[in-house]
Amino acid sequence: MESVSTTTPLLPEISPEVADNSATAILVLSTVVAVAGSYAFGSAVGFSSPAQPGIVDDLGLTVAEYSLFGSILTIGAMVGALVSGKIADLLGRKGAMGLAELFTVVGWLAIAFSKNAWWLDIGRVLTGFGIGILSYVVPVYIAEITPKDLRGGFTAANQLLICCGTSITYLVGNILPWRLLALTGIIPCLVQLIGLFFIPESPRWLAKIGRWDGSKASLVCLRGKNANIFDEAAEIRDHTRTPEQVKDFGLVDLFQRKYAHSLIVGVGLMALQQFGGVNAIAYYASAIFSSAGFSYKVGTTAMAILQIPMTILGTLLIDKSGRRPLLLVSAAGTCLGCFSIGLSFLLQDFKLWDFSPFLALGGVLGSFALGMGAIPWVIMSEIFPIHAKGLAGSLVNLVNWFGSWIVTYSFNFVAQWSSAGTFFVFASVCGLTMVFITKLVPETNGRTLEEIQVSIIS
Repeated sequence: MESVSTTTPLLPEISPEVADNSATAILVLSTVVAVAGSYAFGSAVGFSSPAQPGIVDDLGLTVAEYSLFGSILTIGAMVGALVSGKIADLLGRKGAMGLAELFTVVGWLAIAFSKNAWWLDIGRVLTGFGIGILSYVVPVYIAEITPKDLRGGFTAANQLLICCGTSITYLVGNILPWRLLALTGIIPCLVQLIGLFFIPESPRWLAKIGRWDGSKASLVCLRGKNANIFDEAAEIRDHTRTPEQVKDFGLVDLFQRKYAHSLIVGVGLMALQQFGGVNAIAYYASAIFSSAGFSYKVGTTAMAILQIPMTILGTLLIDKSGRRPLLLVSAAGTCLGCFSIGLSFLLQDFKLWDFSPFLALGGVLGSFALGMGAIPWVIMSEIFPIHAKGLAGSLVNLVNWFGSWIVTYSFNFVAQWSSAGTFFVFASVCGLTMVFITKLVPETNGRTLEEIQVSIIS
């Protein structure tokens, strides 16, 4: 099988009657290869929960040392996020994914063969750096290759595979020792590294660097030889500013008034997602269940089994219901879930109800899988123009990972102070998220990337 070229001339004889919004085999393959990186992301996030008992016993880590190990992933991810947009602009979307996976593989090997906390942390940082890049470039690549009527569902597949990676790591982690579990994290990395040789580059990135013929050829490859790509190619060209047209677009330029709405929406959704507790639940599900008096193996298994179909449902609904309604339902569900967990701990503290652990189980299971995990990344990939996407995406991605670091590092300490209070705070943030979505978040469903960007940039 040969690598798909994106630099050959545009194929002739295009039929204008054929729609260009169908899911071709190469579009599906490209998405599958891209979301292999999402699965790798989910594996890294899910690893710290089932691995905690084994690592603590084998290497004798304290609570503080394991909290550092669990949260230091986000330090590496912040560095990766900071450079993710620049790397994706310089190397292309495929090049960025390939580079990210190399760091991730080395990180997993360091973890799997570590003999002390030092090597554990080095491996975790390297893995974090890789997924920091992947968390930006995967949804951006999918959004840039997908027709408008399919873009939401295909881009939401990013979160679906993150969820699958996390859930399957929870399940497998109940069976495998932690070192073997770390080695399984390499598998999706290798799948993506190999798959990158067989998929086209983003037509919008090729247009951005002035490779117009390559952009058209990529569209033909993605839409099918008989598809009418003329309108889409013309729209991309009309709304793409090449390096010759954009002279030294820098961070200061990003803070112009016309980008304010996009930045507020992107940054706000990412910050609210993190401070609403989604990663605290994902990273420390085992500890939450144990603290609430529920079997962590039963709890994480139930969580893994339920999250995948819930995320599939969200993926199927996103292009039918729209982004905003699904976000509101998900934020409300997360708010109720966090409140239930907080109430469980409160009842346990006062010994008022023997069934309070089931409230914690219901709260965790009712978390963010339907949309709050996925849709902020979908919207981030849609609302910035191509010439600003690198810088803006890096900033939004950095905010997400910085918030994740704050929450994951402080969670164990804050929970020791007041487990109930911690989750009541998370519930309050989720309530604020609902207000933010209602007032500021635009509906992007059913519009091309170029139409969205024209409407939101004032």
